[in-house]
Amino acid sequence: MSVFGNGALGRVVRSGVGRRRVQTLVIAVATMMAVASAVVAGSLMVAAAAPFDHAFGQQRGAHITAQFDPAKASAAQLAGTGNLDGVTASAGPYPSTAFRPVDRTGFQMPTLTLVGRSGPDGDVDRVELKSGRWAQKPGEIVLGASFEGPSFEIGSSLRTSDTANAPTLSIVGFAVSASRTADAWAVPEQVDALAAQGSPVTSQMLYRFDSAGTARQILADRAKLAAAVGPGAMLGTQSWLDTKRAADQGAAATVPFVMAFGVLGIVMSVIIVSSVISGAVGTSLRRIGILKAIGFTPREVVRAYVAQALIPAGAGIAVGVVLGNVLAVPLLSDTESVYGTVSLSVAWWVDVAVPAAALLVVGLAALVPALRAGRLHTVEAIAVGRAPRTGRGQWAHRALGRLPLPRPVTYGLATPFTHPVRALAMLLAVAFGTVAATFAVGLTSSLSAVGSSQDPESRAAVTVTTVRLNSMAPPPPPPVGGEAPSPSPVSSTATTARPKVADPAKVRAAIKSVAGLKSYYGKLQTDVAVAGVSGSVQASLYEGDSRAGSYDMLSGHWITGRGQVVVPSRFLERTSTKVGDTVRLTYEKESADLRIVGETFDTSGNELEIHADMADFPSARPDTFLVDVDSGVSADEYAQKVAALVQPLGGDATTVPPADQKGVILIMDAMAVLLTLMLVSVAGLGVLNSVVLDTRERVHDLGVCKAIGMSPRQTVSLVLASVAAIGVIGGLLGVPVGYLLHRLVMPVMGRAVGTSMPASVIDVYGPGQLLLLGLGGVVLAMLGALIPASWAARTRTATALRTE
Repeated sequence: MSVFGNGALGRVVRSGVGRRRVQTLVIAVATMMAVASAVVAGSLMVAAAAPFDHAFGQQRGAHITAQFDPAKASAAQLAGTGNLDGVTASAGPYPSTAFRPVDRTGFQMPTLTLVGRSGPDGDVDRVELKSGRWAQKPGEIVLGASFEGPSFEIGSSLRTSDTANAPTLSIVGFAVSASRTADAWAVPEQVDALAAQGSPVTSQMLYRFDSAGTARQILADRAKLAAAVGPGAMLGTQSWLDTKRAADQGAAATVPFVMAFGVLGIVMSVIIVSSVISGAVGTSLRRIGILKAIGFTPREVVRAYVAQALIPAGAGIAVGVVLGNVLAVPLLSDTESVYGTVSLSVAWWVDVAVPAAALLVVGLAALVPALRAGRLHTVEAIAVGRAPRTGRGQWAHRALGRLPLPRPVTYGLATPFTHPVRALAMLLAVAFGTVAATFAVGLTSSLSAVGSSQDPESRAAVTVTTVRLNSMAPPPPPPVGGEAPSPSPVSSTATTARPKVADPAKVRAAIKSVAGLKSYYGKLQTDVAVAGVSGSVQASLYEGDSRAGSYDMLSGHWITGRGQVVVPSRFLERTSTKVGDTVRLTYEKESADLRIVGETFDTSGNELEIHADMADFPSARPDTFLVDVDSGVSADEYAQKVAALVQPLGGDATTVPPADQKGVILIMDAMAVLLTLMLVSVAGLGVLNSVVLDTRERVHDLGVCKAIGMSPRQTVSLVLASVAAIGVIGGLLGVPVGYLLHRLVMPVMGRAVGTSMPASVIDVYGPGQLLLLGLGGVVLAMLGALIPASWAARTRTATALRTE
């Protein structure tokens, strides 16, 4: 007894799978594609949801972390805000300051937020100690768990700044705050001691609300707090929604487009499996009649044809699960959460649920044509055999025969009307393949536009720096999953042998002295502290007219002078602010209240980058100058002349090399190309299957045509013409759908990383490109029909005439 019933039924199933090798391959590849995409999408969705919510709830994380000016809001007044309507819990006020410590090797770390708390517990934000103990007296500090490593261990020390008289703090523990209320903690007296040395101090309050699940609710809650303390007292806030997004940042942007490919793959699988089994039934009517004549019941016939779909589908599903796990690894490796855990494997239930659902879909897709086989009458099936219904498509042959085209071509153009259901399945396969190709072209073009828009410095012809380029230290690694960047070990030799730095004023004068200068602006990329935001925020400070290096704007305008700051969309959400609001920035020990005048398109994710005028911070000096030269002036020659002037001072000049794409963009590009090739291959195999069935059904007719003089070349043209119209219509249908799919998915990808998409990223298709993509449907159909066309041309006339 086999798994399909008795031994005879098992032999029928195995025989059907073995004889229809093309159909078997088509089903296997189609299901492999669909399952691989679904596994990747499912694993990314799981990574996007886990396990932040659990940790946030366990620690009673803060929905809003707010910073107040202690000169404008007293401790009693701040404590009273905990009784506002809608506030379910509050903690604070805690003294808070921003400082930039130096490790024991002399390496200066990014700006950190230090909060004074007497213990880790509280009604809000119950900080979890990972190792060591809590700070008990001045001179002790607890760091975020992401800093734990060779450079920082319990018992090691750090200085609070790079000044000679900076106090030293001993590390006594490492802790985690799911809501990221701070990067380090100490007793309140230690924060007061830093304030006495000139570090600006604010008051931190932590709140939980009964309604804080959306950005609109967070804005309403923030407005309540601001109204309760009076104008100017609230300096900034941090929303838990942005912290949550930071936790799943690595996977979020990839989920929408992988899901789009997965849906396309599933739909194509249903179409192709239905077409294959329907074709198998249509071409095996005599065989089905014989099976019934020798005793097979209708139920056994149905089971046999469903099994002929499930066997190759099972093989495709198994390969698809493995492929999906492999594709998911580079994406899951970027999903480290804010509390220090990393998920590098697909959830086990995804590997179970997706194959089970795929088998169900394939079974249902095969069941409908299989039921038709079960309902066939024995005598009718044997008598009809596999001949098409009499007269079907004759009107098409008569109508198309009047066209001024060669007879083999008109014969081929009329062929699809003989089997309209099969032609429809072929049309849908071509259309979906064109959809996938159109969507992939738009996706990769948009990703390329994103990469270009995020590197405005590459627009400048010449870059002039205040240090020699070969002595510039590489930047610290970017933060992962929302944590502050872990400090890299730096040898004492590297820290003591500091490169010579040129005077920016002398570099500026050298730039102006060389003929051919069109325009220039200065830039300093540094870390600043933003009131309400824990950790450092990357800032670009500009000197002069920086419009040439501006980012794409989503709203507002680029900075035009002092007192202005331009921020990305995620900054607005993270701080619950909007264009027109004021935020406090601190550079070194200088603070400035700046008005938000514009919202930039920025995909830097957790590395928020804001842009301000350098004049707001008197101690800031540019370390880079971006130069444009007059038309007709060689950028290389200009850079060489400037380099000759600034290199003796310690600076350098060079032409700007093309910007490299970021790793995540390359990963998404590679995945889009791979998934598209798989979908197009499936579409081509779907066409191949349909043409093989048509050619085998009409092999006797082809023999007659060959006998009356049809040449092999004419035979090829007949078969290719049978899919030409389908390719044209499929292309005309697929391109608009792919275009609309791109315009639907790209904004969703943007929202997943906390930003809108500008027109330069959305509008990437050109008329010529769309035309070529439409012609791609014809090419896809022709390639799918090429192999059976060649087979038909090579078939000998006598062999074709003997074949039924």
